[in-house]
Amino acid sequence: MQEFLDTELFGTDISVAEIGYVLLAIVVGVVLSSLINLILLRISKRADSSSIRGAVVTSLDGPLRWSIIVASLWIAYVIIAADNAEGVLRAEATDADARFNYGLFLASEMPLLMWFASRLTDRLTALWGTQAKSTDDTFDDQLVPVVKTLSKISILIVGVLVIVQNLGGEVGSVLAGLGIGGAAIALASKDTIANLFGSIVIFIDRPFQIGDWVEIGDQEGTVEAVGLRVTRIRTFANSLITVPNSALTTTAINNWSRMRKRRIKLTLGVTYSATPEQLQEGVKQIREVLEGDTRVSQDFMLVNFTNFGASSLDIFVYAFTTTTRWDEYMQVRQELLLEFMRRFRSVGLSFAFPSQSLYVESLPPGAPDAMQRELPH
Repeated sequence: MQEFLDTELFGTDISVAEIGYVLLAIVVGVVLSSLINLILLRISKRADSSSIRGAVVTSLDGPLRWSIIVASLWIAYVIIAADNAEGVLRAEATDADARFNYGLFLASEMPLLMWFASRLTDRLTALWGTQAKSTDDTFDDQLVPVVKTLSKISILIVGVLVIVQNLGGEVGSVLAGLGIGGAAIALASKDTIANLFGSIVIFIDRPFQIGDWVEIGDQEGTVEAVGLRVTRIRTFANSLITVPNSALTTTAINNWSRMRKRRIKLTLGVTYSATPEQLQEGVKQIREVLEGDTRVSQDFMLVNFTNFGASSLDIFVYAFTTTTRWDEYMQVRQELLLEFMRRFRSVGLSFAFPSQSLYVESLPPGAPDAMQRELPH
């Protein structure tokens, strides 16, 4: 039996016993992988999918099982090809080949760890996004995709550097090369870097949030998304405008959503036939309407006869509604204007409209008598 196990196959140094050990290692790896899969399934059923524990368990599913299979394949490799099998998977191995094999093993496992970290990032940011939608503050909504992107970029960079280091590369040299290359890239992509710093300014100063109605230069609309490079604004014509973040650091931003109250400003013109008493009563009636409406802010308002206009006596009205919503504001404004009309009619006031009076000093000879009667006296 021992003689059969020591038999070398196909003219190589690989014996039947070593092939058996390889197959055994692979079978053990597959069995352990299946066992881990069953355990994770049971844990995931008990864990709340919307919890951090559930996110970790779900993220481990694929990477952990494959890492076990990869480890079993490496054990098979150790049995077949390694001269120093005892030291291949030991970090303190002194043999150069053993150290290289150990680093190669870690490098082969690193992509699976990166996979796990990426899956975990997706699930944690998804949980964060769900919680952010349940709050009134939309700052979290615009921060979630940025954190997700930066986290994945960091995972990729760190993972690649660890793989290079385990394969015997000099990470310092790589970082130095990246520094030189980064300087060249920075010169070639200064606009992109300016946009990146612009996004940082937006997140620090928070001049607007997702869903805010803003006016930026000539552009006006609702903020739909804030990224690392651009901010997307949905206009009221339903078009999508992309504004570079760098422009937001040098442009005045008018955030209409930050209004605490909304202004009503108008001038009511009445005819010159109105008496001072009627005009005074009209001002009084308008003030009573504003003071009796709870939808109008009582902190500050102005109602005054202000001007002798070209064709009207002007009453200036200045007040604020407590609501800032456009539709509610328009409804309040409409009802107030209708009530102004009713009150003016009740006191005998009429609204004026632009008009002109033409006076003729003299008529040519032979003009009809009817025209003579129209001349001023």
